[in-house]
Amino acid sequence: MLTGIVFPQTEIGADVGAVRAITQAAEGLGYDYLLAFDHVVGANPARPGPWQGGPYDYRSSFHEPLVLFGFLAGITRTLSFATGILILPQRQTVLVAKQAAEVDILSGGRLRLGIGVGWNSLEYEALGIDFRTRGRRQAEQVTLLRALWTQRLVVFEGRFDHVPDGGIHPLPVQQPIPIWFGGGSDATLRRMARLGDGWMPNTASPDTLAGQLDTLRGYIQRAGRDPSDFGVDVRIDMPRVPEEQWPGTIQQLQMLGVTHVCINTMRMGFTVEQHIDAIARFRDIVR
Repeated sequence: MLTGIVFPQTEIGADVGAVRAITQAAEGLGYDYLLAFDHVVGANPARPGPWQGGPYDYRSSFHEPLVLFGFLAGITRTLSFATGILILPQRQTVLVAKQAAEVDILSGGRLRLGIGVGWNSLEYEALGIDFRTRGRRQAEQVTLLRALWTQRLVVFEGRFDHVPDGGIHPLPVQQPIPIWFGGGSDATLRRMARLGDGWMPNTASPDTLAGQLDTLRGYIQRAGRDPSDFGVDVRIDMPRVPEEQWPGTIQQLQMLGVTHVCINTMRMGFTVEQHIDAIARFRDIVR
């Protein structure tokens, strides 16, 4: 089981020293990867009109993950990077392909692209993308991303994207970059079973996760693929899972065939030093 940390970006703000300290501490402790969330625009929850509230708004700090990873690639040597998740349908597909390829090159092949469809309709509106077609657009985007990462020239005519015989250069180190899916709806499980390299089920309990994994692995088999080749990355949140439960939770996840586990130290009121202390304690348990 590979181990990672969730980059505590909503709590450290724009402190570049803190960004460097936490990242290099994770690498020094022997972690395999760092996972970063993604939001481009935060909404004002007090604005007029309907609003489906979520856990983040305009006051929440989010570093743009691909730009962040470009910086982190230059101050690390072994730590891999994962978006958990990049809200792919609200972004231009070809631009994501270019940016992700650049991160993969700068890091020497250390990028894993986790993708999802998101929940914030205001974010889609601000970026000029139709929120209602996000699921269908995501499926098409995955196909185009892989083509752009592995072919010098691409001709692509889809419902949402059109590439009239062109390509990106240079190509990434990994051809293609692994694509993992977030989300847990039945439609998403079916989509990832056909198109994904792995699943990021967020913070599901082992009991809930067991049933979803059975369903997903059935879909993977029906898609003519081998479930044992499909990764699973589970996040353990400190506010929900206290430290005394870490060993038992990790053991349950291993029994379920989970391949990656990462610790989220946010929402504990930690300083930078306390975040580092917490990831050190978690690493001692999972060694």
